Amino acid sequence: MKTSINKTDKVFFICLIAVALLMTATPPVSASEAPADHPALREQTLLFVVRHQYASDHHNTATLFQTGEINEHKFYGGSALKTIDFKRGGAVSTLLDVPDGVVRDPEISYDGKRVIFSMRKNKLDDYHIYEMNIDGSGLKQLTSGSGVSDIDPVYLPDGSIVFSSTRDYKFCQCNRHIMANLFRMDADGSHIHQIGGNDLFEGHPHVMPDGSILYDRWEYVDRQFGPSFGLWTVNPDGTNHALFYGNNAWSPGMIADARIIPHTHRFVATYGSCHDRPWGAIVIVDRTRGMDGLDPVIHSWPKDISEFLNDTDVKDPDHRHSRRIDAFKRLRVKYEDPFPLSDRHIVCSRTVSEVKGKSKGEKTGIFLLDANGDEKLIYEHDTALGSFDPMPIAPRPRPHVVFDRTDLDQTTGRFYVTDVYRGAGMERVPHGTIKSLRIVEAPPKVEWTKTFWSIDAAQAPAMNWNVTVNKRILGTVPVEADGSAYFEVPADRFLFFQALDENGMMIQSMRSGTLVRPGETIGCVGCHENRQTTAPSGPSGGSIAMRRGPSALEPWYGPARNFNYLTEVQPVFDRRCVSCHDYGKPAGVALNLANDAGLVFNTSYLDIRSKSPIRWQPSNAQPTIADKPLITAVDDGPPQVLPPYAWGSHRSRLIDVLRDDHYGVRLKREEFDRVATWIDLNAPYYGSYASAYPDNPFGRSPLTANELARLSKLTGVPLTKGRTGAEKDGSQVSFTRPQLSACLSQLEKLRKGNPNDPNYIEALSIIEDGRRRLAERPRADMAGFVPAEIDRERQHKAAMLTETEAQVRRAIVERSKHKP
Repeated sequence: MKTSINKTDKVFFICLIAVALLMTATPPVSASEAPADHPALREQTLLFVVRHQYASDHHNTATLFQTGEINEHKFYGGSALKTIDFKRGGAVSTLLDVPDGVVRDPEISYDGKRVIFSMRKNKLDDYHIYEMNIDGSGLKQLTSGSGVSDIDPVYLPDGSIVFSSTRDYKFCQCNRHIMANLFRMDADGSHIHQIGGNDLFEGHPHVMPDGSILYDRWEYVDRQFGPSFGLWTVNPDGTNHALFYGNNAWSPGMIADARIIPHTHRFVATYGSCHDRPWGAIVIVDRTRGMDGLDPVIHSWPKDISEFLNDTDVKDPDHRHSRRIDAFKRLRVKYEDPFPLSDRHIVCSRTVSEVKGKSKGEKTGIFLLDANGDEKLIYEHDTALGSFDPMPIAPRPRPHVVFDRTDLDQTTGRFYVTDVYRGAGMERVPHGTIKSLRIVEAPPKVEWTKTFWSIDAAQAPAMNWNVTVNKRILGTVPVEADGSAYFEVPADRFLFFQALDENGMMIQSMRSGTLVRPGETIGCVGCHENRQTTAPSGPSGGSIAMRRGPSALEPWYGPARNFNYLTEVQPVFDRRCVSCHDYGKPAGVALNLANDAGLVFNTSYLDIRSKSPIRWQPSNAQPTIADKPLITAVDDGPPQVLPPYAWGSHRSRLIDVLRDDHYGVRLKREEFDRVATWIDLNAPYYGSYASAYPDNPFGRSPLTANELARLSKLTGVPLTKGRTGAEKDGSQVSFTRPQLSACLSQLEKLRKGNPNDPNYIEALSIIEDGRRRLAERPRADMAGFVPAEIDRERQHKAAMLTETEAQVRRAIVERSKHKP
C-alpha cells in the first residue's frame, strides 16, 4: 500500500524533476541488476530512504535547517520511503512519497511490523515523528510543535520511544546552528521529556542488547571543537551517561551511526569529519583493543584509513588541526548509515561516483559490504535522489528492559568519586594535596549574533580569547584524606569538576561534562580514570566520604552566577594594580590593567591575553618563573587528557607575582582567589551569550561595520582585518577614555602629533559616539545590560520550552496524561 503526501508547490517539484533528469546522464543500476542471489541478501527485504544529500553547512550535525533559524533556506525536499525485496528478484515498492519534503531516520519495530521515522512535509514544516505499518498503511503523527525538530526515533524495549529533539533550545557554541538532545516519550507520543542534556548535540540512538542506549555526542568544555565527538551510553531514563568510545583524539572529527553487531562485542560506525556532511568511512571497532586510534579498527571501508587517523603529540602548540578534524573529507568515496546484517556483512549508503567510471557528484546508492573488502551496488535510484538508511525488515530480539531509577519529584542528584588520585597522571599528585572539588556549570548557548570573533574557534558573539564556553561556579565540596568525595548537585545541569589544592588552585580539570538526573546517584572511580574501569554501584564501602551523607555545595562568594570578568576580576586590579599599571605610566607599558572598554573586551583582559602565548606543559614538573607565560589557559585545547598541573594558575607567572610581595602589594585571600579562579576557569570574559549589538562587528562592538571601516582608514590600524581585527594584539580603542585609544596614537604619529588634524578629529568623534552608545545601551560585560530584542525572543522561546518540560514532569509524577 502506498501513502502519499499532497504537493504544495507544483512548480518547484516540476523544476526538481527537470534538474534530476539533467543530472543522471549515466544510466542507473536497475532493480533487476541488484545481486538478489547473494547469500546475505536473497532472503532479505530492505527498507530505505531516497532523498537528496543534506546541503553542506557548518558542521556534520547541521542537517535540520529548522524554520526560523539561520540555515532554514538550505532545506529542499523530494523524498520517499521504499522497500526492495530480494525474495522477489529485487522488486522495489514505495511506502510513502513526500515530493515536497524529506523522510529520514527510519527504524523498524522489534516484531518487524511497524516503522517509525522523522518527516518534514515541506519547507514550511519542521521534522516530527511518525509511525506506520510496514506495508505503508496506518500513518500517524506522534509529535508536533512549531519551531522544533524531532529526529532519530528508536523503539525502546518497553514500547516507549527515544529520539533526538531541539526542544531544549540551544545553539552550537562555535557557530550558530541549532542543537538537539535526547528525549523520550510514550508509544502514543505523550509524556515527551528530556533524558539528555549536554550543551551541544546528541543523536543516532541505538538500543544495545543490555537495554542501554548507545548514541553519538558532540560536546566540549575548554577543548578544541573539532575532535570532541564520541560515542556515549545512557539508560532509557537518562541516568548514567557514560563515555563508550572515542573523544580523545584529533581524528575522526565525527563518530556516528553506531550499532552493535549481533552476537559480538564489536560495533559498526561512520568515521567522518567535523565540517562535512554526516558521512565518511565505515569501520568495525573492537573497543577492548583501545578507545581511540587505529588499533581498535578491525575492518574499514575503504580498506586503509591510517592516513586519516594520524595524530600528533599534545605538545603541538599551534593547533594545526584543520587537516586532522576534517581528514575524512579527503575520501573520494563516502559512506554512511551502516547496518550490520552479520559479523561479516553490512548494508550502507555509499556514493556511486566510482561505480560507472563517471562522476555523479554526491549521489548515493545502497551497497553491500563484506569483510573481504567487496562492495556490491544493490540499488541506485533512477533520479538525482540518493539512497540512505538501509535496514532489513524482519523481527529481531527485544533487548533487556531497564527500569526507571529517577525520581522526578526531586530537583537534585548525588555524585561520588572513589579516589581522585586514581587516573591518568594522578599518581604524580601526592595524597593529601587535593582538598576540594570545584563544581562548575557550563550554561547552554541560547543566543547568537551574525558576526564573529575568532582566533581559532568562531565565537558568535565574542565570549573569550579563544574558547567559546561560559562558566557558572555552583560551589565547592570537600575531598577526604583518602581522595573520596560525595556531594549533592542540581539535577539536569551540564557540569564539570576541578580538583583544587589548599589554596583553591586547580590541579586537574575535566574538559567534558556530566549531569545527574533527579534522584540519581552516580559516580566514578577517580579523575580521568581508565574509561573501561567499573565504578562501584553506589556510595558504599570503605571510602571516608561514602560513610556519611552527601556534602552540600559551599558557595563561591555569593549565589551562583555566570562568571563575568569585569565584575569578578577587574575590581581586584582596580583596587590593587591600576594606580601603577595604567595608560601613560611605566608599569602600564609592561602590563596595562586598566578597565577601559574596548571594541570587544576591556584593556586589562586584552593586554594579559595578548601577552600570554599558548604553551602546553606535558608533565607536572614545576617550571621556573621565566618559563611561565603571564597566564597559562588551555584555551581551545587539545582533545587528549592533559596531566595535572598542565595549565591554570599553577602555570601562570601572574600568580607567582601576586603571591610575592610585589612592591608592597599583598592581596587578600578573596582577591587572590578571584584572580586564580579566573585563570583556572580558562580565563573567561563574558558571562552571557546575549548581546546588545548583535549586528555589529564581533557581536559586541558599539560601532557599526561601516564606522569601524572608516576608523581603520583614518588611523591606518586594521581594526576590521579578519574576524578579530587588530584587537588580538592588544586594545586599540578606549571607549572609557577615547583620547587614550592606541589607534589614535598611530594617527598622531602620522600627523606629527597634530590634535587639530581633521582625520584625528573625525576618528576621535567616532570613538566618542561609541562611548555615548555604551552609556545608553551597556553591553553584556557591563552593569545595566539589556539583551537585544532578537535575543529576548530566543530567551522567551527557551523559557516556554523549559516550562513545557516542567509540565510533562509534573504529569509523569501525578500519573496524568500530557500530550502537546
